[in-house]
Amino acid sequence: MRASLAALGASFIENRDIVKSAFFWENSLLYPIGAALFADARRRADADRLAECRDLLKEHTGVFSGFRSYIKLPMICTLALSGAPERKMQDTLAAYACLKEHFFSSDYLPLAAMTIASHTPATRFEAVAQRTRTLYKRMKEEHPFLTSSEDSAYAAMLALSEKTDDTLVSDMERAYVTLKEHFFSSNAVQSLSHVIALGEMDVALACCRVTALFDLLKERGNKYGTDHELATLGVLALLDAPVEQIAEDLIAVSDYLKTQKGYGIMGATRRQRLLHAGMLVVSDYLGGHDTMQSAAMSSTFALIIAQQSATCAAIAASVAASNAASN
Repeated sequence: MRASLAALGASFIENRDIVKSAFFWENSLLYPIGAALFADARRRADADRLAECRDLLKEHTGVFSGFRSYIKLPMICTLALSGAPERKMQDTLAAYACLKEHFFSSDYLPLAAMTIASHTPATRFEAVAQRTRTLYKRMKEEHPFLTSSEDSAYAAMLALSEKTDDTLVSDMERAYVTLKEHFFSSNAVQSLSHVIALGEMDVALACCRVTALFDLLKERGNKYGTDHELATLGVLALLDAPVEQIAEDLIAVSDYLKTQKGYGIMGATRRQRLLHAGMLVVSDYLGGHDTMQSAAMSSTFALIIAQQSATCAAIAASVAASNAASN
């Protein structure tokens, strides 16, 4: 495993333990997501700062707010990574208020707000919120029984794309039709199709790379998850590297995580481990970034937004796993 991946892996484990110490009673499945956010930023979490941002979130949101649900821990980590947490909180709430004009409340709407606030200036919140609704409506028209509140977060990411609405919808549908032949879960394939549409790679090529990467991993005894995890596989397929190299990197990081506490026999499942490894591999290829500086580079920005979808997928996977355990 190359040095940059090894460093990210070590940072991920260190940050996971810090986040866990600061939020011991939170959903343990969300600790790796917070850790990945810090590792991606090439930063070390600070328990005191996390506590301050937790208090900031409590100050600005009610007990029954969606911000206190599954998005709570990732939101606190995002605030902690900000140079101005108070301003970040205000911007996110402002974006949320714009979205609330077009959507009912859900656990995923705060995630959509966080995405918008992180990637566009406040002057554009309303316009992006309107486009989010337009794209969500068109997604609903294409797949009325599949599209749900979870997809509002993906719609927000798509709303930040430079592609036209028609192009995005066409790319999503082409990807969906192609990939549905290879994967059983229609809902997971729809999320995967959103990711493919976010990228600038030719849709047919991206789909081929997804299936090739999946098959390579399976052949090497590392079968990738086919539920919410597929969205992150889509981000990996969009990277500018041979799929053989991506598969090798993913397996290397997964093997490293397997040796760490929490990933052994009684720890995270193989599917979760590969999902977390995938987030780190994507981060390594993007090399750390300043979103606003990178925004001028459309191809890089498209990948950054696609990477955000990996976070959304990880949260969705954690929610699904948590609900399955409770039932």
